[in-house]
Amino acid sequence: MGDASDPAPSDDVVDRLERGDVEAATASLDELRAADAEARMEAIRSLQRFAEEAPEAFEPIASALVPFLTDEQRSIRLSTVKLFVAVARTAPEAALGGADALAARLADDEEFYYVRARSAEALGYLALEVPEEVVSPGVLADLRVGLEFDEPEVREKLAKALAHVAVASPSRLRHHVPTLATHLGDDSEEIRYHLATALLAVGCTAPEAVADAVEELSARLDDDSPYVRGRAAEALGLVARADTSAAIPESKLVAMVEADGDGDDEAFATERVRFALAGVEEAGSEDFDEDIGSLTAVRERTDDVLGAMRRSDESACPQCGLELPEGGPPMCPDCGAPR
Repeated sequence: MGDASDPAPSDDVVDRLERGDVEAATASLDELRAADAEARMEAIRSLQRFAEEAPEAFEPIASALVPFLTDEQRSIRLSTVKLFVAVARTAPEAALGGADALAARLADDEEFYYVRARSAEALGYLALEVPEEVVSPGVLADLRVGLEFDEPEVREKLAKALAHVAVASPSRLRHHVPTLATHLGDDSEEIRYHLATALLAVGCTAPEAVADAVEELSARLDDDSPYVRGRAAEALGLVARADTSAAIPESKLVAMVEADGDGDDEAFATERVRFALAGVEEAGSEDFDEDIGSLTAVRERTDDVLGAMRRSDESACPQCGLELPEGGPPMCPDCGAPR
């Protein structure tokens, strides 16, 4: 029987990680698998807090965390996959050891949908850095099929992961343009934004492939979201500059430029509409921000755009973007942020 002064198992794991004693930290995680559910949960929560400060420290213990992704307690599986998301977002190489297990969670159609959604999110962050190591044909198929799920929370994370794959390795989605385009009319603004971004990313390297989605992208020029309109127009601008026979709606673009709205969000859309119109008109001299139509800029600006979208949407969690029902709980059920 342990002494009352002995550290809690969760403190033990974090303390050993902080001291750089990987072998001892791994042993503690192995022991925790036999501990009660409360101890397992507290350990994962402590590791989540530690991950905010030192995500790179998780690389040598990633494989030891994998068993918690299949824990019998759903809440522990969810907390563990959130831990992988936190690490993958800022130190993807440190989370790479969990890639296969995350792909298995995504593929398990009996798994809790939040776990599947967060697994897709973590894989998306990994794909941004090492697509060749995590984006197998099977993972790509699971992400595409997931766009048919009923739960918008799952679709949003999968669409986000697909956008990350497209930004990191556009050629992997070149032959899936029609599938992405089919879902451009989703009810969720974030899903529409992510899929328009994915098509734009493909268009940065293969605009002729995106010609198959011109009709769906053109429909997004009437989108309620200026960010979706902007990304759709940007993709159309790339197609217009390619050697295709695609019919870009010039009159619509002209009307949008003339209507030029106020505010930074509307400016985001208008500049990209002007970019598309110049491509249609084959303007000899273009005065645009050089970032428009750039894969690098899409990658660097997406998080900023999502932040702006969430700030303008009072029904969404400002931290993770989850749609929150009116009169719902004071905290987001997905990430725990206050409303």
